[in-house]
Amino acid sequence: MAVTWRAALKAEHRSAQAPSEFFVAVETRRQSTWLNRKPAAVRAQCFDDRHQQNPRIIPVLFHRQPLYFPAVRASYDVIIAGLGAMGSAAAFHLAQRGQRVLGLDQFTPPHTFGSSHGQTRIIRQAYFENPCYVPLLLRAYELWSDLEDCTDQKLLHITGGLMVGRPESSLVRGALQSSQLHNLPHELLESHEMRHRFPALHPERDMIALFEPRAGVLIAEKCVQAHLDLARKSGATLQFNELVTSWNADGTGIRVQTSSGEYRATSLVLTSGAWLTKLLPDLQVPLSLERQVQFWFDPIQRTADFQPGRCPIHLWEFDSGRFFYSIPDFGRGVKVARHHEGIPTSPESIERVVSPIEIEDMRQTIRRFMPGADGNIRDAASCIYTNTPDGHFWIDRHPHCNPVLIASPCSGHGFKFAAVLGEAIADLICNGQSRFDLNLFRTRF
Repeated sequence: MAVTWRAALKAEHRSAQAPSEFFVAVETRRQSTWLNRKPAAVRAQCFDDRHQQNPRIIPVLFHRQPLYFPAVRASYDVIIAGLGAMGSAAAFHLAQRGQRVLGLDQFTPPHTFGSSHGQTRIIRQAYFENPCYVPLLLRAYELWSDLEDCTDQKLLHITGGLMVGRPESSLVRGALQSSQLHNLPHELLESHEMRHRFPALHPERDMIALFEPRAGVLIAEKCVQAHLDLARKSGATLQFNELVTSWNADGTGIRVQTSSGEYRATSLVLTSGAWLTKLLPDLQVPLSLERQVQFWFDPIQRTADFQPGRCPIHLWEFDSGRFFYSIPDFGRGVKVARHHEGIPTSPESIERVVSPIEIEDMRQTIRRFMPGADGNIRDAASCIYTNTPDGHFWIDRHPHCNPVLIASPCSGHGFKFAAVLGEAIADLICNGQSRFDLNLFRTRF
């Protein structure tokens, strides 16, 4: 069955025929209803059938943007608030299962205001944070591959990955625990072995590393766009530049108010990341927002050593609990960033400009562990981590309103899971449960 829907989506994605870019609307005296987005032949037959039943039905064709009738309150099976990495994936998986989906975002995703931008994101299996994540990751790899097949795009690049630190560090110990528990292929490397195999890196003598061959890089904005495109092709209605301002349950479903109107749905999914607390004013959840800066530097020597074919992704723990990571040069420079240590922020007040002091501070770490990357600064960008108190995800029903599913935040390490969490969200909405153990992510604060 999976092959069937993938093949159908792939064929639709490739189609350049004009009818696939149109929506069909039908209007009677009393109501206006949108047909689900279908191939042109199916839509035409649907109209012919309905027109014979009621001659008052009039077909209307529009390019890309549907027409909305203010007097009518639109109703859906599921409304999704926030269409970043998680929301876009959820929209696709829910629409693919036949749900009438409305996805809303206050910006035009993929955008640069939240947590799903910056060209690349690391994906890895030897998960030091907790072994419970590994089954989700194994499925995520399958789904990212499916997404590539559907869109004919290269979204996942396997580079291998190094988790570098001292033997007692949480990074090395945790990665080793997950690898052993789930029988993941891995190697343990001494410092001199790392320097020999990966000459771009200069670990200190008392450091070791776990190397996992399946780690790699996701092309972030392309992944979000791919999910959005396939969600539309599967029938989802996606509306951008429309802010969700509030919601409430009225006994028959969920009413969602936005900057443009009001909608009704059976279920509501909150995947709004840094804006989540604004939609949960009654819960007073202790989330913390953290400004993170991503840097891209030109190598100054042995540039080939920083290319994906010779340099894996690498995550380091040093100086008693400090972390940074780096991604090889995919054409924009060597990407380097700290993992946490950011200053508190908010979506409204975050400083988007990266200062010379911040650049120099990052250079100090580069000179210590990968000095060949200490060249010209190519670019820098800020993003937001939305953190739970324990650093694990939050995926659970609203404690006082069961039709509302909270599927955010992800504490700075969620992008790689977007494909599988989109599938899990669809399971929870459609079936009431997921095949994965999500207990670690239940409400606990």
